Amino acid sequence: MIPRHQEPAPGRYGALLLLLIVSYLMSAFFSGRWVESLQVVLFTVAGVLALRNSTVPRRAVRVLLVAAFFGVPVFFALSFSKATGDTGTGVADIWIGLVLLASAALIVRRVLGFGTVTLQSIFGALSAYLIVGLMFAAFFAAIDHLGSGPFFASGQPANTQTFQYFSFTTLTTLGYGDFTALGNSGRAVAVLEALTGQVFLATLVARLVAAFRAPADRQD
Repeated sequence: MIPRHQEPAPGRYGALLLLLIVSYLMSAFFSGRWVESLQVVLFTVAGVLALRNSTVPRRAVRVLLVAAFFGVPVFFALSFSKATGDTGTGVADIWIGLVLLASAALIVRRVLGFGTVTLQSIFGALSAYLIVGLMFAAFFAAIDHLGSGPFFASGQPANTQTFQYFSFTTLTTLGYGDFTALGNSGRAVAVLEALTGQVFLATLVARLVAAFRAPADRQD
């Protein structure tokens, strides 16, 4: 166990949490290709922030930063190219989901590595929770673009707003029922997301909140 005086300071996740909230609200209230493009940039920035707060070796950090640097223009090329069509957009959505998955994994690994839970640790856990919801929304969009039929039943519209809405209602197991997946692939991923949300809340967030101590308590 690392002595208290040698224990590394927890990463600062307040800016990351604010960035994720702004990104979600922006896509919820505005629509258009420019919003989707800006959201991809914000997701990439979120990944860089998660990487900055992680304990990944510097060599690996350089490799990941290079991958992100070249990945963004590739994403735009696939999304806006008429030659690739829905297939290119679906591949780009998978890339977004993988970036968010790596970001969530880095945050959870970092947060669980500290013996003392602080407010920044809770910010990190909430950031990871939001990233998981956005990640599954990207995977739902990929299924829609790569599949042969509509994603939602009853002819519901399939766009960034509805995918994120469906993702977070599934992650939190609210189950309003206004949006349901039509195909087996979408249903399977929705089940995985619901299970992920339950495990996340029951383990990570509950553990952090229960172990949280204010700065004054830590000094005592």
